Amino acid sequence: MNEMMTTNDELFTGIHTLIIQTKQQAAVAVNASLTMLYWQIGQRIHQAVLKGERAEYGKQVIANLSEQLTHDLGKGWGKRNLQYMVQFYETFPEQQIVHALRAKLSWTHFKQLIHLKDPLQREFYAQMCALEGWSARTLDDRINSMLFERTALSKKPQELIKLELQKLATQQSVSAPLLLKDPYVLDFLGLNDHYLEKDLEDAILRELEQFLLELGAGFSFIARQKRIQLDGDDFYIDLLFYNRQLKRLVAIDLKLGKFKPHYKGQMELYLRWLDKHERQADEQAPLGIILCAQKNQEQIELLEMDEAGIHVAEYLAVLPKREILHQRLQDAINSAKNRYNPTLLDGSDPESSQSGLDRNK
Repeated sequence: MNEMMTTNDELFTGIHTLIIQTKQQAAVAVNASLTMLYWQIGQRIHQAVLKGERAEYGKQVIANLSEQLTHDLGKGWGKRNLQYMVQFYETFPEQQIVHALRAKLSWTHFKQLIHLKDPLQREFYAQMCALEGWSARTLDDRINSMLFERTALSKKPQELIKLELQKLATQQSVSAPLLLKDPYVLDFLGLNDHYLEKDLEDAILRELEQFLLELGAGFSFIARQKRIQLDGDDFYIDLLFYNRQLKRLVAIDLKLGKFKPHYKGQMELYLRWLDKHERQADEQAPLGIILCAQKNQEQIELLEMDEAGIHVAEYLAVLPKREILHQRLQDAINSAKNRYNPTLLDGSDPESSQSGLDRNK
């Protein structure tokens, strides 16, 4: 009897799994087909009827088309939806790009992306969404938290951003600038006005899941207060992580006040010890993140922290108003790009000053 029950259970589990997997595959296929259909509809309306001109005439054409399609086919063909389809085609005019993304991004994803003005910003969210399998809600959260503008990538020149995103799209190759942020938003820790480094560390461990989400794709927690012994002295790495996308150990040092130059030497010691004693044969060199309450940008530049494999970033224990964060990120992006090209001190070049921080609603 027990043997029969076991056989029945295994049979049920196997068939149940098969049904769920097939339904999921069918849903993905249907979603991909609908996405291409909407793109083709947008293309037909734009090219064959509107041709990008005579806006008022175009509105009337869409209204008439919507009425006819709704009469024959039912719901789903309202004026607003048809306008989205036209905007979808105009935003993603290259069919091969839509074809590559359609299996992983739903129509809802694309409707969120077409509202983003900056093409590089839009490409970042599309590729990261496909890579990490974000839901439409997660994508919206990432856009609203200004994830792209907080990445190290957004501070680079336009051509370097394009190259990084191209590698991400064609090779699924994730680089450190795609994942590293500044600032890190840690408002979920619920810290009061007065706290110690240990309080900050304790709060991160309590909210580890949220902290991992803020760190980004591929991070996993390894150790807290990782002990290092050198010449009879003990040293401790506040937090140690591993990133499977980068294939690197990531040491995080938490600091309450402003960045100080000697933090570099301390982190370099940690990284060299990790490189010697903890790094596996197939891994890249360890990476260090120094999280400070405030940065001293000029000191950080002179110390050439990036060349040492060290990323210095601020953390925000309390999220400022969106307008303040918006301006702060705008200033940081412009400042960084001026450092790459000192001739653009007035930020007048539209390519270098474009930040993509604005989003249509």
